[in-house]
Amino acid sequence: MKNTDSVPLAQQAPEKANKPTQSHEHNHSKAPEESLLKIYWRLWLSLAILICFLLVTFVLSYTLPQPVEIGLMVAAYLLAGYPTLERAFRSIKRGDFFNEFTLMSIATLGAFYIGEYSEGVAVMVFYEIGELFQSLAVNRSKRSIKALLDIRPDSVTVIRNGNHQVIHPSDAVIGETLMVKAGEKIALDGTLLTEKATFNTSALTGESRPATKRAGDAVLAGMINLETVIEMQVSTAFKDSKLSRILSMVQDATARKAPTQLFISRFAKVYTPIVFFLALSVILLPFFFVDTYQFKEWLYRGMVFLVIACPCALTVSIPLGYFGGIGLASRHGILVKGANFLDVMTELSTVVSDKTGTLTKGVFKVQEIKTSLDKQGFIQTVAALEKSSTHPIAKAIVEYARDKTQTLQLNVEQVEEIAGQGLKGIVDGQNVLCGNLKLMQKFNITYPTELEQIVDTIVTVSIDNQYIGYITIADEVKEDAAQTVADLKKLGIEIIMLSGDKAAVVQKIADQLHISTAYGDLLPEDKVQKVQELKNAGKRIAFVGDGVNDAPVVALADAGIAMGGLGSDATIETADIVIQNDQPSRIVTAIKIGKLTKQVVWQNIILAMGVKIAVMALGAGGVANLWEAVFADVGVALLAILNAYRIQSKTLS
Repeated sequence: MKNTDSVPLAQQAPEKANKPTQSHEHNHSKAPEESLLKIYWRLWLSLAILICFLLVTFVLSYTLPQPVEIGLMVAAYLLAGYPTLERAFRSIKRGDFFNEFTLMSIATLGAFYIGEYSEGVAVMVFYEIGELFQSLAVNRSKRSIKALLDIRPDSVTVIRNGNHQVIHPSDAVIGETLMVKAGEKIALDGTLLTEKATFNTSALTGESRPATKRAGDAVLAGMINLETVIEMQVSTAFKDSKLSRILSMVQDATARKAPTQLFISRFAKVYTPIVFFLALSVILLPFFFVDTYQFKEWLYRGMVFLVIACPCALTVSIPLGYFGGIGLASRHGILVKGANFLDVMTELSTVVSDKTGTLTKGVFKVQEIKTSLDKQGFIQTVAALEKSSTHPIAKAIVEYARDKTQTLQLNVEQVEEIAGQGLKGIVDGQNVLCGNLKLMQKFNITYPTELEQIVDTIVTVSIDNQYIGYITIADEVKEDAAQTVADLKKLGIEIIMLSGDKAAVVQKIADQLHISTAYGDLLPEDKVQKVQELKNAGKRIAFVGDGVNDAPVVALADAGIAMGGLGSDATIETADIVIQNDQPSRIVTAIKIGKLTKQVVWQNIILAMGVKIAVMALGAGGVANLWEAVFADVGVALLAILNAYRIQSKTLS
């Protein structure tokens, strides 16, 4: 029936939208509620008109004079059909003659012309009721998607000059201290100041198990404080919080149409004029072939043909199906930035994955330290430089230095991150390099050749162009990584691992997870090259990553998937799908949701077209009347809507 998207078709192409989503303030407007009240008001009015119409038709029509009866029918028709007639008139003024509103207007006015007043009113009333039910369905579906994530509280308690003040989150300033009581939701991203706290993160991650955070850890808007009063320091403005960006992504997702939706939109533009001229042919052509031709009889058949030909069920139930898929994914902690990416997930032949933070936990621990210097001074120098990086390896070194050594105040300058290799900078006047062996080679630093035999991740260090030692780091495979690989293989999807880590480490993890193809020692451009080679071979690619250096290859893949919990902001903004709880098993869940959505959408297409073709044939043959046509049209639309709702209520393991 009505077009559920006001976004121009040119903006809904299924290409990947890789530009960062613009964040915006939470809208406190009541417009959605007013719109909903208006729909309910019109629905009740239509139902009242229907009851009165049925009363007049079946009880009073035999006792009322014909002019009075006709007047009542016209009044009921105008009351019920005013919105449709108005939209048809506006469409014709714009030069858009072929749409469902003009089809329905012509069909009902034609019924009045041949004296079938009751049927003309019935068609318009039932059509309008069907329209309103479908408006409610679309409205509910969109609101359910937003409600899954729009959980930000409208107030926060800020500590200013030793006093507690309750303010709106958008008025909080970065660096201020907030107090969050047990049971309250966090409204802003920040850093935990309290020694230890437990949070419910299910709204962000879909994970029901509470998460424990310690002082210095990041806490995000949307988390619920479970145990005691905590204090946190604001690190991000309200409009820039991760949850605000997530909301923007989800809202934008409904504007990106899947290929099936785009096809139906284009199909409806061709289909509607075709059925109009077919109806015209049903009315006029029999004049040349039927000896007993009566214009009113064939006009009636043409009107039946027009009513059942209306593409309502297709234009509403298909977007509704994709809304349902996006909503179901959100409930599982998966953000899909457009319906087109649900379709892409059903067509994958290969999943390419990063290693660190994707298949492994990315929670590194320092294992061994070898240096020619004093160990405490060595680790403090390295940690001072690594503080400038967000990489998990850097965090492991900084955490080790904080726990195991005394804190030294070191002056750090001119820090530069060399993608895929490490860091360089000046620490207390000394030129320091920290990174993998490629970094040493890049700056022509001589190091012991036996370092190349170490399997674990290694951070080599040089000071003033002299190699002085190394630190080994170990990571741990995620609990569900092996099962994810096995499930992808069952689906017939190949999995390939690409990593900037040492080839020996990568192969060790690949063997552990039974991944047959894995590459290590890759720079970001090398990952891009590998994925491009796969695409050139005709493979449909999803790339899963979490680091800044994964952003280019995430953008290149047919479906870029980011691990949202530990992932970098750049990768999350670039990705098409964000997994909030960092579980690789959600990749399989996303594929299942995509397949379920596509299955329901095609069921609706086949149901709608099958019934329409059958009833159109019956109408042209004089077997079906206008009552049957409108019941078939509205009935099929409502059945398609109920089928689309199955997606929203589905539970996936």
